[in-house]
This record gives sequence, structure tokens and C-alpha cells, in this order.
Amino acid sequence: MSLLIKNGRIITAADDYVADIFIEGEKIAVIGNNLSIPAGETIDAEGMLVMPGGIDPHVHLEMPFMGTFSSDSYETGTRAALHGGTTMVIDFILQKQGSSLKAALDEWRSRSNGNCVSDYSFHMAVTDFNDATKQEIKTFIEHEGITSFKTFMAYKGALMIDDRQMTALMQEVKKHGGMVTVHATNGDMIDYLVAKHRAEGKLSPLYHYLSQPEVTEAEASGRFADISNYTGCPGYIVHLTCEGALNAVRQATRRNQHVFVETCIQYLLLDAALYEQDFDGAKWVMSPPLREKKDQATLWAGINQGLVNVVATDHCPFKWEQKLMGKDDFSKIPNGHPAIEHRMELLYSEGVHKGKITLNKYVEVACTNPAKIFGMFPRKGTIAVNSDADIVILDPQAKHTITAGAHHMNVDYSAYEGWELTGKIKTVVLRGKVAINNGECLLDKGYGQFVKRGKVSGKI
Repeated sequence: MSLLIKNGRIITAADDYVADIFIEGEKIAVIGNNLSIPAGETIDAEGMLVMPGGIDPHVHLEMPFMGTFSSDSYETGTRAALHGGTTMVIDFILQKQGSSLKAALDEWRSRSNGNCVSDYSFHMAVTDFNDATKQEIKTFIEHEGITSFKTFMAYKGALMIDDRQMTALMQEVKKHGGMVTVHATNGDMIDYLVAKHRAEGKLSPLYHYLSQPEVTEAEASGRFADISNYTGCPGYIVHLTCEGALNAVRQATRRNQHVFVETCIQYLLLDAALYEQDFDGAKWVMSPPLREKKDQATLWAGINQGLVNVVATDHCPFKWEQKLMGKDDFSKIPNGHPAIEHRMELLYSEGVHKGKITLNKYVEVACTNPAKIFGMFPRKGTIAVNSDADIVILDPQAKHTITAGAHHMNVDYSAYEGWELTGKIKTVVLRGKVAINNGECLLDKGYGQFVKRGKVSGKI
């Protein structure tokens, strides 16, 4: 099995040049000018951008939450990811309190094994860190290839751990070469504000936003950075949304600390004014909530300053009938937002095309940094000889419109309905095989492989 991609403009996090790529089996074998190597298939990419496959390190597929499950299965979610140029996702396993990490891994594998179309890996969310859990950390890092451990500073009574557990977990994870990631919001303060608004009869989606003010995220981000600094454990803040939280990270750099920061495409493009739309605002109920336009400006600047390292999605879709669980009470609306299919094209159109970021920065935050941070580089996240042949071919001039009727995610609305974009993904290659060509998926479920990840250095 071989593939030759001719005449494309190759973009990596560092490079920008025109060349041919010869792929043999699952790997990139040769990169050069005017290659005349016989190949089973040839693609002419003249006028196109040829980039590494996207990596979305923050998705939730078939996730149990608030009495229901996120609506994308491993099959539908990873297929939709491929349609949007994302060839690799990292999903989250949620430990049940009182149970082991291994039991959670077995449960998630029962849903994912044999069903993924794209490649995938897992983070392990630790919700009950104790002596028994502590003994499992080394095995997960060294044998399972799961080297990142998520913690929640919110969702008290379900997912949240306290600072004592956080500190102990970080010390153990650091010892074995892993990383701790965090949902950084002040759970106690949020719980108080949710109860206060409910007691006052303030039940619309707007009060989801007003129950999680910027200070809840800023305080928790600073506290997480402090604990990470004390323990020396590499730290990564997921879905950072606002100026106050990024300033907490900026403050940490004054003591020569590096905290990895991820934002999500919705926080760059959407704002809290959407919550003023009666119950339709439920479409954008997620945690943390959408913020203000000044926060969007801060996040774009943070990308260019190198403070924001990754743009992900926190893809956690729920169908409209599931969102209606909270029609009379915002606190019962399942939190989540569908975006796995649109991240790469939205970021290109609204970021690169509109001059907010460069092409190299685009590849850095959407492909290369996730691979480096989470122990997959250079196998993933770049175009180089011996790297996996995960490649996206994008037409930089093609215009198209996002609609729920045309997307491939298993959800019956779009958070970006009617958005007109410039830049359309035409072809996606996953480990040497054409996965998507002009809107058609050519791979069956089960082609996607679980990727064991290496230990992390805390540096990129």
C-alpha cells in the first residue's frame, strides 16, 4: 500500500514549503521535490495546504453524565472527527468513587474497542485518590500508555477531589513520569451560587453563566498552578476560558514555572450573549461557560504569546431532547457542546484567514503541541520521515456553510449554524490510508488504533 501526494504546500509548526510526500504502509517514507516513485495512488495537491492530522486532546464520547450519555458514540464521534481533519482524539475515562482505575478503564474499553474510526487514546480522570488508587498510577503510565491524569476542582460529590488528594496525586504522578490535568473552577463557590439562584427562582440558562463568574476560574487556576509548582509535577489546565485565569498562569511564569494551557474553539469564537436567548441558550450550556469578548481577545493574544498551547473542543454533545432535561432548571441541563468536526476549519477560517494567527501557529496548537505535550511526538503531530502518515489536505479558498443537516456528529443542532467559513478540508489520510475524500468516509469502524503514549517531560 503506497500513496504519493504531489505539489502540495506543506505546513508544519516550523516549516512552509512545496514538496511531494511518498507514503509506504502507515509511515511517511520520503519527502522531496518532483518525486517519481511508483505509487498505488497519487493525489495532486497543487494549490492546497498539506498539514499534519489534527489532534483533539479533549473529547467525551459515550460519556455518562447527569443521568444520560453524551450522544456521539466512539464510531460516530471519531468518524465526525476525521471529516473535520482530526485524525487522533484523547478521550476521558472517569473513575467511579469507591472503585479502581482499572475498573474504569475496562468499562471505557468495552465501549471503545473495535469501534473507533480515527486513532485515539485516554486520559484517566481520578475522582477518588487513595492508597489503592496510588498503587495503580505506575501501571497506567508504564504498561497502559496512559500518562495523563485529570482532576476536577468542581462537581462536588461526584467528580471533585480536594487539595489534599490533588497534592498526593501529583507527587505520585511526577515520580513515574506523568502529568496532571485539571478542570480548574472553584466548586464550592459555584455550588453556593447555583443554590442561591435556584432559591431565588432564577432558572434560565443565563444563570448557568452567572453561577460561574470569572473569579471561580481565576482562583482555581492560580491554586492549581501553586500546587503544581510545589510538587514539581507537570500541570495542564483544560478548557481555560478567561482573562483572569490566563493572568494566573502569566503570574506563574514570573517564578519560571510553565503551566500548559488548553483553550477550546468555542471560547475563541462565541460569547455569553448567547445565554440571553430564552431556553435556546441551553445549546451553549457547558462548563466553564462562554465568557465575554474581552476574554476572546485575551485568548487569541495568549496563543500568539505562547501562553495558550492547545486549541481543543471539549466535545461533549447532547441531543436537544437531552438538553430539555433542564427546561425548568438550568442546573439540570447536561453540560456540553458539539465541535469535534468543526475545530480545524473554524480555527483556519477565523484564525488564519482573518489574520489572527499564522499557518505555523495553527499547526502548532491544533496538531503538534498536543502530540508533544502528551507523549506522541514525532509519531504524531508533524509531517516528517518515519512519522505516521496522518495528513490533512485543505483548500484554503473554498467557502462553505456549517449546518446541522450536513454535519456527521450525532446531534441534531449546531452551535455554529449558518456560519460561513473560508477553507475546506478535502482529503484526510490516516496512517497511510485515505480516510476522507470530498466528504466521503472510506474507512470502517475498527480501523482506529489505541495509541500508547510515552512519559512526558513537561516541556515543548
